Amino acid sequence: MTDQELIQAAVKKGLLTQSIGSRLLEEVGFSQKPVEEVVYAAHLINEETVAQLKSELLGIPYKKIDPFSIKDEVLKIISKETSQNYKFIPLERTKDMLVVGMLRPDDVRAQDTLRFIAKQNKVSLGVYLVTPSDLAAVWRRYVPYHSEVEAALKEIGSREAEGPQAMVKLEEGGRGEEAPIIKIIALTLKNAVEMGASDIHIEPQRTKVRIRFRIDGKLQEMSLLPLSLAQPLVSRVKVLARLKLDESRIPQDGRFRTILLGRDIDYRVSTFPTPSGEKVAIRVLDPSIGLKGLNTLGLGDYNYHKLEQALSQPFGMVLITGPTGSGKTTTLYAIMQKLNSPEVNILSLEDPVEYFIDGINQSQVKPEIGYDFASGLRQILRQDPDIVMVGEIRDSETASLAVNAALTGHILLSTLHTNNSLGVIPRLIDLGVPPFLLPSALSLIFAQRLVLRLCPHCKKEEEASPLVQKIIEESLKTLPSSLKASISFKPPYKIYHPQPDSNCKICQGKGTAGRVALFEIFQMTRELGDLIGKGFTEGQLWDEARRQEMVTLRQDGILKALSGDVLMEEVLRETASGGI
Repeated sequence: MTDQELIQAAVKKGLLTQSIGSRLLEEVGFSQKPVEEVVYAAHLINEETVAQLKSELLGIPYKKIDPFSIKDEVLKIISKETSQNYKFIPLERTKDMLVVGMLRPDDVRAQDTLRFIAKQNKVSLGVYLVTPSDLAAVWRRYVPYHSEVEAALKEIGSREAEGPQAMVKLEEGGRGEEAPIIKIIALTLKNAVEMGASDIHIEPQRTKVRIRFRIDGKLQEMSLLPLSLAQPLVSRVKVLARLKLDESRIPQDGRFRTILLGRDIDYRVSTFPTPSGEKVAIRVLDPSIGLKGLNTLGLGDYNYHKLEQALSQPFGMVLITGPTGSGKTTTLYAIMQKLNSPEVNILSLEDPVEYFIDGINQSQVKPEIGYDFASGLRQILRQDPDIVMVGEIRDSETASLAVNAALTGHILLSTLHTNNSLGVIPRLIDLGVPPFLLPSALSLIFAQRLVLRLCPHCKKEEEASPLVQKIIEESLKTLPSSLKASISFKPPYKIYHPQPDSNCKICQGKGTAGRVALFEIFQMTRELGDLIGKGFTEGQLWDEARRQEMVTLRQDGILKALSGDVLMEEVLRETASGGI
């Protein structure tokens, strides 16, 4: 299978345009990376779709892997080092056959290595195609985090027995990369990435150092270490982030980058003084999680069509609103990636730059030296931009400049803090934007929330309570007619609840797996423009939203709950001000 064949197959199926396909092939040429790596990095097609395309081209079946179904004795057939080197994993062993999963079945070196392993074990070979995520999940089975940390702690114990001189070496970094403290931090960073954690917390307590990961929005305790390791652990992180080692009285901020599992991972570091020592919070910026394609956000066809319409306009503001942690930045990056092409000049102002995207000119504001969103926006407009992204509209000056940018022929992307999409209009007016400018400047307003996704294996269907039945019926009644015709939910309505199974291989007994976004989109229309010009009440805005058939956050959440994606109670809690 050649790079060109894979791209052509994707174009034929409508997954890529011909121009994007040509651009990806050019990038493969100068980067010398496998074509699928370039496709993943661009977040244009998801892993499973790429695997299915390869399956058709190579004639090798694709299989979704459950890492916990692989027996320990099977894992031992292929070492972790060999598995990572050649990108294949053992799946099953029968009397006469070894079944393996391969990322690149057409890799000659990997084929030769597998033939050697099969000959040693006197078996024939069976091959499935697998995805990079499947490989990473199986690699985590080889040596669990706790076992690796315990081994490093034992090494520290042996050094303590050697006396004070050995411990001085330990705190300074000791035997290069093999020092136990370096090992613990490296293992912590690596496992946070493998587990999909968004944050790492290293917290000195009264008697212990606690390490916690934030996964799917919730903190989970991963390890408890001796309090004597607090200062060496914090010092190691400070060294990586180039922070001042001798300053522990005030907070410090920094960042560093590593390459893990074949991709660039950024870590944003923040220290915070406490009576027990410095606490460290590390934001994990993994592009494979934080950077998503627009078609993978969970918008649904109805809302996706509205967004595509707005982005096809040559100018106008697209604003995203929602509370902290609702995925606004993820959506902004997805929109920028969709708009990214050699024909347009995209510039962004961010605080901070979370993910680096090839082809986009990104800049980080530094308010301490007078380079804030407002001053940066003035400079951006002198850079001949087509599309401008401003991380957040926080003040009157930024709001005014953003509106003027949209009015002078630019697409302006930004975020704002309001309770829902309708709240953006009064908020902009409150920031001093003249109401008569909004109809010409605003294109689309986007509100979102994140809720936990139910585990597909552990969820259980049951009939909703009478109260919830009534809420569902009222929400479905006001759905747009085109959307209503496409759904098949009938009373009595069924909803889903988690039935956590401690042996579940997908959610590890939590009952949930990942998070799902809820959306609502409010469009600028002639009727809304007239309403803004005359003066309006909140009720009139809701009437206009109903007229333009907006799907509210609550309605979007209820549809996802009826489909078994999310918990109904969480939807009702997150969308308490349901509106329509």
